Amino acid sequence: MNRIDLIRLSFRNLLRRRTRSILAIIGVVVGTSAIIVMLSLGFGLSENFRQQIESYGNLHIIDVMGNGGYYPGMGKPGMDQETSGTLDDLAVAQFQKMKHVETVSPVLQEYLKFAIGKYIAGANVMGIDPDFMAKADYDIQDGRLLLKDDKFSVVFGNQVPIWFYNPKKTLYSSWSGEAQVDVLTNKLLMTGDMNYGEKNPYVEPGEPVNYKLYKAKGIGILANPNDESAYNVYMNIDTLRTIKADLKKARHETTAGTQAYDLVKVYVTDINKVQDVSEAIREMGFQTNSLSDWLKAMQDTARIIQGILGGIGAISLLVAALGITNTMIMSIYERTREIGIMKVMGANLTDIRSLFLLEAGLIGFIGGVVGIVFSFVISLLMNTLLSGIMQGLLGNIGGYGTTISLIPWWLVIASLAFSTLIGVVSGYYPARRAMRMSALESIRNE
Repeated sequence: MNRIDLIRLSFRNLLRRRTRSILAIIGVVVGTSAIIVMLSLGFGLSENFRQQIESYGNLHIIDVMGNGGYYPGMGKPGMDQETSGTLDDLAVAQFQKMKHVETVSPVLQEYLKFAIGKYIAGANVMGIDPDFMAKADYDIQDGRLLLKDDKFSVVFGNQVPIWFYNPKKTLYSSWSGEAQVDVLTNKLLMTGDMNYGEKNPYVEPGEPVNYKLYKAKGIGILANPNDESAYNVYMNIDTLRTIKADLKKARHETTAGTQAYDLVKVYVTDINKVQDVSEAIREMGFQTNSLSDWLKAMQDTARIIQGILGGIGAISLLVAALGITNTMIMSIYERTREIGIMKVMGANLTDIRSLFLLEAGLIGFIGGVVGIVFSFVISLLMNTLLSGIMQGLLGNIGGYGTTISLIPWWLVIASLAFSTLIGVVSGYYPARRAMRMSALESIRNE
């Protein structure tokens, strides 16, 4: 028999015993749906974690801190003096040469006071390379990002504008969520004097410090209200370096023993390589921190939960496999005369085996297709009508995302292939039994 004859005969035999075939297919549908739905909950959980972490900042950025737990000049065992964990221009150049690193920016920080008329606010100012902000895709809500030629221009984090308050009317900012001033259009002053504009300034003992007052300009407000950038103000690193030098001079501070930069930001092109780059930087004697570290820990937890849920679904498919085996064995008992006639007429043993394997595989394939359809329907219901109930059942473990169930395309293909394979494997023993059956005994028993 050729392949077309085998396929036609297989379909005819399944339709002849319609009720038993449907019950076997239903078993595969339940098993396939259980596995896909259970795994989709794990994938949805992982996606929720990713959305949650992404809301805190850019997953491509690594923050590098100096020394890495080692004293400057001491170094790590096997590491030379030039890579002893000091954040200087040499370290920045080394980071820039690393594979998968697109851009690097040293960062200086200083807490400064801002004033718009009678309104004041204090904020941490981060001096950064303007080119880095553009390449690292900082989202802007109003205005624009920093440019290379900007001097005393600043970009405010999303939450900073609401910090401005009038100290003559209240002691602190109202934190009402509504800005009292327009930081982009009004005249902006900036100083290192924390007493500036205060109603009852604190006077430090000793020689008074003469702080400079800088005229600044707000040029933009960042969009993300949740990540760390929302609570900082950004300006050109060269300008902040000048301001820090003025402040140290005014305060009579020395720079001995301090490192060149407070922080270095490294932008990695491929998010999957962030961990590798972080590890390479740590081996150089630096400390690193990135949101990808948090994401990896959360995803490891999601994989454990996913494995447990997938195991529960696999039990259902195992039961379906037993159902297919039972269906095919019973089919042999009912078709002994048919098998005997096929052998007497000269049918090859491989054809008989292929016939039963094909019937079992069709049960698995059809059940897999229907199970996939049901899985998408269930997934859609969980993400829409049943989302409130599912979030209540998952609780805090589900994170704060909106995706309950997520079915990737490769899971669909893998599930269909697996269900078909389960059918073929389940039909292997009945097929061998039919192949070994004596033709004369089959006809005589019938």
